Amino acid sequence: MRGHVIDPSPTPQGAAAPATNVTRAGDVRAMAARRRRRLLGLAAVLALLVVACLLSVAVGAKQIPLDNVWHALFQPTGTEDDVVVRSLRLPRTLLGLVAGIALGVAGALMQGHTRNPLADPGLLGVTYGAAFTVVLGIYALGVTSLYGYVWFGFVGALLASVGVFLLGSVGRGGPTPVTLALAGAAMSNLLYALTAVVVLLDSQALDVYRFWKVGAIAGRDPDLVVQVLPFLVVGLVVALANAPGMNALALGEDVARSLGHRVGLTRGLGIAAITLLTGATVAVCGPIGFIGLVVPHVARLVVGADYRWILPYSGLLGATLLLLADVAGRVVARPGELQVGIMLAVVGVPFFIVMVRRRKLVRL
Repeated sequence: MRGHVIDPSPTPQGAAAPATNVTRAGDVRAMAARRRRRLLGLAAVLALLVVACLLSVAVGAKQIPLDNVWHALFQPTGTEDDVVVRSLRLPRTLLGLVAGIALGVAGALMQGHTRNPLADPGLLGVTYGAAFTVVLGIYALGVTSLYGYVWFGFVGALLASVGVFLLGSVGRGGPTPVTLALAGAAMSNLLYALTAVVVLLDSQALDVYRFWKVGAIAGRDPDLVVQVLPFLVVGLVVALANAPGMNALALGEDVARSLGHRVGLTRGLGIAAITLLTGATVAVCGPIGFIGLVVPHVARLVVGADYRWILPYSGLLGATLLLLADVAGRVVARPGELQVGIMLAVVGVPFFIVMVRRRKLVRL
């Protein structure tokens, strides 16, 4: 066998190694390209949000030239236009920005945790919990100040969501998407009935409830935003920390546990974030619908199923949609205006129907 020469060419088994390396390199390039697209999309949404903020400050029932708006923002001298921009429009824009971010993120969390594409933050009973405690405070304690019933609303939202979580946790399996949705629907109907009883007993409670239930960012004191801002910040931090766990839950609870995630803790953090974000927003603005329902679907169509991207996109898109709807409400009814809750219902329903008909909702 002295004349035998060993062929140095790779064996069929070894031939797979270069192909594998090429595949891995292609996957890395594809992931990098996807990340660039998502970052560019996030920058585009952020730019759109800046435009919406500028329109919110510049457009209103009173026409103010753009140079006067600029003067009011950076070189105020106490003119009437300066007062309108700085005392009315700027606080309203900031509240719309904060409320839109909170509702968009809460909607994405709600749909992710309940696995329900039609879920919105109100499904946990947060909205009706706030409404019930607001009218109860007016009826039983004579609370008439906005500062007073805002805190009643926030406490009611917290208690309702905790009650839903406890009801959904009854049983061996703990809280599941189905039990949470059923408990939320039951709690919402109960609180709605109790609210109706109190409203029928007291005309003052009816007047306040009717104004609050429309959902608006106009006429709110900027100090209220400062008071609830810490709760919103904590809610956003908890929501972002909840994103990796939600990605694991999307694969199934058994897979999430095998990956080392504590399913109960993940769900608890998600519900805590939903409660803080929605409770604080509803207490100040009233129930503003359709943002938490529509915006997460738009975010998924853009970035896919990764909640580390869905949550930031949902927040920015939610703020943009809320501010643009508020601007539209000022324009269509001049010299008066339509509240943002009404405008979102008018715009949101057709938009959602078109989106459903043109493309199937992303499965959760």
